[in-house]
Amino acid sequence: MTPAGDAGLESLERLRAGHDKIVSELRKVIVGQDRVVEELLTALFANGHCLLVGVPGLAKTLLVSSLARVLDLKFSRIQFTPDLMPSDITGTEILEENRSTGQREFRFIQGPVFANLVLADEINRTPPKTQAALLQAMQEREVTAGGQTMKLSPPFFVLATQNPIELEGTYPLPEAQLDRFMLQVQVDYPTAAEEERIVNETTGASVPDLKVVFAAHDLIEYQQLVRRVPVSDFVVRYAVALARATRPTEPGVPDFVKQFVSWGAGPRASQYLVLAAKTRAALSGRYAPSLEDVRLSAPSVLRHRLVPNFNAEAEGIKSTELVRRLLEWLPEDGKGGK
Repeated sequence: MTPAGDAGLESLERLRAGHDKIVSELRKVIVGQDRVVEELLTALFANGHCLLVGVPGLAKTLLVSSLARVLDLKFSRIQFTPDLMPSDITGTEILEENRSTGQREFRFIQGPVFANLVLADEINRTPPKTQAALLQAMQEREVTAGGQTMKLSPPFFVLATQNPIELEGTYPLPEAQLDRFMLQVQVDYPTAAEEERIVNETTGASVPDLKVVFAAHDLIEYQQLVRRVPVSDFVVRYAVALARATRPTEPGVPDFVKQFVSWGAGPRASQYLVLAAKTRAALSGRYAPSLEDVRLSAPSVLRHRLVPNFNAEAEGIKSTELVRRLLEWLPEDGKGGK
């Protein structure tokens, strides 16, 4: 079974070839970070939002802005600060005088959220009131201001960055907002060889020339193609079993979940596990996702949806470690107890 016969096969092949071209263009400015690039593209073609977590200087902002150029998307960068207000994101109304009639009327000035790709830089540096200004945009792809609701032009993505080591003057993201990010991608330090390349390539005079691979309408078409990729009941059952195994009140979950987890992942995790698996398959030109696609997607889908309890914090056990243990515990037949 294929997405839509011969036409679907041709579209999948174009998507695979386009994916390779995007990666090739990004490598002109990004050294290494292949896993990060793949996960970011997975979120984009699945029409999901992405949270990039890493220390400063790892080219998170450069990666996002370069991706916008390669995909010819309207790009907007918001630097989140403690004094940022919701209207600084969504926009504001101004009182304007009509010169022909002399009457005054309100006119809405769109904020930076009205773009295709919104970079929320250091999203945890602003208070929850301002963070919440993104919730409606991320979920419904619309903004309500001044008594009217305005649709955001597709495609629309929020790619947020967060510094995991700087906690002074930061506000942890609410669970409701974390759950709206399809993936949380960990951005690690480069290897020694990669860092030498970075230094050589960024301290010279040459400026990479990035070429556009897809336009916005192409991206929308391929997002719809990903949705049409078939998935077996076996893969769906495994994804659901994996998500349900994170909930300490669920019967039959492993003891370490009951011991170290306060709250597990909700149904959105099951949806994103399957959607990420379908996207991984489509980007590699395959007609259906495998169990391995689900397992490879699990860390980025689940790590920000698990809430470790006091016992886990006392023993230094992070959510990423809990996901690793879950994947070992749940074998490929979907029946726990390994």
